[in-house]
Amino acid sequence: MPVPGEVSLAHRGVLFLDEFGEFPLPVLEALRQPVEAGNVAIARKGISVTFPADIQLIAATNPCPCGFSGDPVKPCRCSPRSVERYRRKLSGPLIDRFDLRVIVGRPERGGLIGPRGESSAVVRRRVELARGAQLERGYLNRSLDRAHLDELPWGSEAVRLLQAAVERFAVTGRGYDRVRRVARTIADLAGVDVVREAHAAEALSFRGE
Repeated sequence: MPVPGEVSLAHRGVLFLDEFGEFPLPVLEALRQPVEAGNVAIARKGISVTFPADIQLIAATNPCPCGFSGDPVKPCRCSPRSVERYRRKLSGPLIDRFDLRVIVGRPERGGLIGPRGESSAVVRRRVELARGAQLERGYLNRSLDRAHLDELPWGSEAVRLLQAAVERFAVTGRGYDRVRRVARTIADLAGVDVVREAHAAEALSFRGE
């Protein structure tokens, strides 16, 4: 009898997968359906079971097996073929399901010994205000479908930039909606009602586009 796995056990929570690129390819590809649908469907020997899997998926991975591809200080020891094979495991459809893709490079000296940034309390307050604005609209941004996104106020410059991204970078339909959700969230964190060009540009930058 099927039993809930890690994805279902993280229902309504966060599932963090470290060393994402080291996971077997079938495991990585199996994540696509739960992340998109919010549930896990299992069929075995005439038995069909559906488990809830409404999760926030966070993953971290090295750029290559040795971890130093593109590093400005330490040279990469991997062959071009091994780097390509490593990165190919993260397919386009899988990566398309991640709203944010943040490249974390080697920390600079100023970032380690320089002045501290905002306190957690200040950031938390900003997040609480943004979440409150979303609840006033009736939906958290993560739940906005295309119809709801279309109804929200968008600046003309932001619309043109997003349309250009679809044409120039071949952003998928799924990716288009995801980047708009991120842009709306950035605007909420800034405390403004209309999504502007800067918000759309920042959202696109988080997709590497």
